[in-house]
Amino acid sequence: MAGPVTVRLAEPAHIPAMQAIEIAAGRLFAEIGMQAVADDGAHETATLARYVLGRRAWVAEVEDGVRGYALADVFDGAGHLEQVSVDPMWGRRGIGRRLVDEVAAWATGEGFRSLTLLTFRDVPWNGPYYARLGFAELPDDRLGPELAALRRHEGALGLDVHAREAMELRLE
Repeated sequence: MAGPVTVRLAEPAHIPAMQAIEIAAGRLFAEIGMQAVADDGAHETATLARYVLGRRAWVAEVEDGVRGYALADVFDGAGHLEQVSVDPMWGRRGIGRRLVDEVAAWATGEGFRSLTLLTFRDVPWNGPYYARLGFAELPDDRLGPELAALRRHEGALGLDVHAREAMELRLE
Protein backbone atom coordinates (compact mmCIF):
# COMPACT_ATOMS: atom_id res chain seq x y z
CA MET A 1 0.00 0.00 0.00
CA ALA A 2 1.23 3.45 -0.82
CA GLY A 3 0.33 4.98 2.52
CA PRO A 4 -1.66 4.38 5.68
CA VAL A 5 -5.41 3.89 5.52
CA THR A 6 -7.49 6.29 7.58
CA VAL A 7 -11.12 5.34 8.21
CA ARG A 8 -13.43 8.04 9.49
CA LEU A 9 -17.02 9.16 9.42
CA ALA A 10 -18.06 10.41 6.00
CA GLU A 11 -18.94 14.04 5.39
CA PRO A 12 -21.33 15.47 2.80
CA ALA A 13 -18.37 16.55 0.65
CA HIS A 14 -17.40 12.86 0.27
CA ILE A 15 -20.66 11.87 -1.45
CA PRO A 16 -19.50 12.38 -5.07
CA ALA A 17 -16.38 10.29 -4.42
CA MET A 18 -18.50 7.59 -2.75
CA GLN A 19 -20.77 7.44 -5.80
CA ALA A 20 -17.82 7.26 -8.20
CA ILE A 21 -16.30 4.41 -6.17
CA GLU A 22 -19.58 2.48 -6.13
CA ILE A 23 -19.90 2.78 -9.91
CA ALA A 24 -16.28 1.73 -10.50
CA ALA A 25 -16.60 -1.21 -8.12
CA GLY A 26 -19.87 -2.22 -9.74
CA ARG A 27 -18.17 -2.56 -13.12
CA LEU A 28 -16.39 -5.64 -11.79
CA PHE A 29 -19.70 -7.48 -11.96
CA ALA A 30 -19.77 -7.07 -15.76
CA GLU A 31 -16.54 -9.05 -15.93
CA ILE A 32 -18.31 -12.08 -14.42
CA GLY A 33 -21.44 -11.84 -16.53
CA MET A 34 -23.58 -9.85 -14.11
CA GLN A 35 -24.22 -6.84 -16.34
CA ALA A 36 -27.48 -5.86 -14.64
CA VAL A 37 -25.66 -5.48 -11.33
CA ALA A 38 -22.87 -3.54 -13.03
CA ASP A 39 -25.43 -1.19 -14.58
CA ASP A 40 -27.21 -0.55 -11.27
CA GLY A 41 -25.27 2.65 -10.59
CA ALA A 42 -24.69 4.25 -7.22
CA HIS A 43 -26.82 5.19 -4.24
CA GLU A 44 -28.69 8.44 -4.80
CA THR A 45 -27.19 11.59 -3.30
CA ALA A 46 -30.14 12.04 -0.91
CA THR A 47 -29.82 8.46 0.31
CA LEU A 48 -26.10 8.83 0.97
CA ALA A 49 -26.74 12.16 2.70
CA ARG A 50 -29.12 10.41 5.14
CA TYR A 51 -26.39 7.89 6.00
CA VAL A 52 -23.79 10.64 6.38
CA LEU A 53 -26.02 12.82 8.56
CA GLY A 54 -27.03 9.77 10.59
CA ARG A 55 -23.36 8.98 11.27
CA ARG A 56 -23.72 5.59 9.58
CA ALA A 57 -21.30 6.19 6.68
CA TRP A 58 -17.52 5.86 6.74
CA VAL A 59 -14.81 6.57 4.21
CA ALA A 60 -11.37 5.05 3.86
CA GLU A 61 -8.76 7.55 2.79
CA VAL A 62 -5.31 6.86 1.41
CA GLU A 63 -2.98 9.52 0.05
CA ASP A 64 -5.55 12.29 0.58
CA GLY A 65 -8.21 10.54 -1.47
CA VAL A 66 -11.33 8.54 -0.68
CA ARG A 67 -10.63 4.96 -1.80
CA GLY A 68 -13.60 3.15 -0.26
CA TYR A 69 -16.70 3.58 1.84
CA ALA A 70 -19.18 1.67 3.97
CA LEU A 71 -22.78 2.19 5.06
CA ALA A 72 -24.60 0.72 8.06
CA ASP A 73 -28.24 0.18 8.97
CA VAL A 74 -30.11 -1.49 11.81
CA PHE A 75 -32.43 -4.44 11.15
CA ASP A 76 -34.07 -6.66 13.73
CA GLY A 77 -32.01 -5.22 16.56
CA ALA A 78 -28.68 -5.95 14.85
CA GLY A 79 -26.18 -3.84 12.98
CA HIS A 80 -26.38 -4.33 9.24
CA LEU A 81 -23.57 -3.76 6.76
CA GLU A 82 -25.52 -2.18 3.91
CA GLN A 83 -22.66 -1.39 1.54
CA VAL A 84 -18.91 -1.70 1.23
CA SER A 85 -17.30 -0.42 -1.94
CA VAL A 86 -13.61 -0.04 -2.68
CA ASP A 87 -12.15 1.61 -5.75
CA PRO A 88 -10.87 -1.33 -7.84
CA MET A 89 -7.57 0.51 -8.37
CA TRP A 90 -7.08 0.25 -4.60
CA GLY A 91 -8.44 -3.27 -4.12
CA ARG A 92 -6.71 -6.11 -2.32
CA ARG A 93 -4.92 -3.75 0.08
CA GLY A 94 -7.00 -4.29 3.20
CA ILE A 95 -9.26 -1.26 2.71
CA GLY A 96 -12.47 -3.31 2.64
CA ARG A 97 -11.45 -5.17 5.78
CA ARG A 98 -10.73 -1.89 7.57
CA LEU A 99 -14.16 -0.59 6.61
CA VAL A 100 -15.89 -3.78 7.79
CA ASP A 101 -13.94 -3.60 11.05
CA GLU A 102 -15.09 0.00 11.53
CA VAL A 103 -18.73 -0.92 11.00
CA ALA A 104 -18.34 -3.88 13.38
CA ALA A 105 -16.87 -1.52 15.98
CA TRP A 106 -19.81 0.84 15.48
CA ALA A 107 -22.26 -2.06 15.91
CA THR A 108 -20.49 -3.20 19.07
CA GLY A 109 -20.54 0.37 20.42
CA GLU A 110 -24.27 0.53 19.75
CA GLY A 111 -24.74 -2.61 21.85
CA PHE A 112 -25.58 -4.97 18.98
CA ARG A 113 -24.56 -8.60 19.30
CA SER A 114 -24.22 -9.20 15.58
CA LEU A 115 -23.64 -7.58 12.24
CA THR A 116 -25.62 -8.86 9.26
CA LEU A 117 -25.37 -8.35 5.52
CA LEU A 118 -26.87 -9.54 2.25
CA THR A 119 -24.45 -10.53 -0.49
CA PHE A 120 -23.89 -12.69 -3.54
CA ARG A 121 -23.14 -16.21 -2.35
CA ASP A 122 -20.51 -17.18 -4.94
CA VAL A 123 -18.97 -13.90 -6.13
CA PRO A 124 -15.37 -14.07 -4.83
CA TRP A 125 -15.34 -10.53 -3.40
CA ASN A 126 -18.75 -11.08 -1.78
CA GLY A 127 -19.79 -14.26 0.10
CA PRO A 128 -16.39 -15.99 0.15
CA TYR A 129 -14.68 -12.72 1.18
CA TYR A 130 -17.08 -12.11 4.06
CA ALA A 131 -16.67 -15.72 5.18
CA ARG A 132 -12.92 -15.09 5.45
CA LEU A 133 -13.74 -12.10 7.67
CA GLY A 134 -15.73 -14.34 10.03
CA PHE A 135 -19.27 -13.97 8.70
CA ALA A 136 -21.37 -17.15 8.54
CA GLU A 137 -24.41 -17.91 6.44
CA LEU A 138 -27.66 -16.93 8.14
CA PRO A 139 -30.39 -19.27 6.85
CA ASP A 140 -33.66 -17.72 5.74
CA ASP A 141 -35.56 -19.49 8.54
CA ARG A 142 -33.44 -17.58 11.09
CA LEU A 143 -33.98 -14.11 9.58
CA GLY A 144 -35.86 -11.53 11.56
CA PRO A 145 -38.85 -9.88 9.91
CA GLU A 146 -36.97 -6.76 8.75
CA LEU A 147 -34.09 -8.67 7.16
CA ALA A 148 -36.54 -11.12 5.58
CA ALA A 149 -38.43 -8.16 4.12
CA LEU A 150 -35.18 -6.79 2.73
CA ARG A 151 -34.50 -10.15 1.04
CA ARG A 152 -37.98 -10.08 -0.49
CA HIS A 153 -37.42 -6.49 -1.63
CA GLU A 154 -34.21 -7.54 -3.40
CA GLY A 155 -36.19 -10.19 -5.26
CA ALA A 156 -38.80 -7.61 -6.23
CA LEU A 157 -36.00 -5.48 -7.64
CA GLY A 158 -34.97 -8.37 -9.88
CA LEU A 159 -32.01 -9.79 -7.96
CA ASP A 160 -31.74 -13.57 -8.03
CA VAL A 161 -32.47 -14.38 -4.38
CA HIS A 162 -31.06 -17.89 -4.85
CA ALA A 163 -27.68 -16.37 -5.77
CA ARG A 164 -27.75 -14.21 -2.65
CA GLU A 165 -27.43 -15.01 1.01
CA ALA A 166 -27.74 -13.39 4.38
CA MET A 167 -24.64 -13.58 6.56
CA GLU A 168 -23.94 -12.74 10.18
CA LEU A 169 -20.88 -11.84 12.20
CA ARG A 170 -21.29 -12.52 15.91
CA LEU A 171 -19.86 -9.64 17.94
CA GLU A 172 -20.09 -11.01 21.47
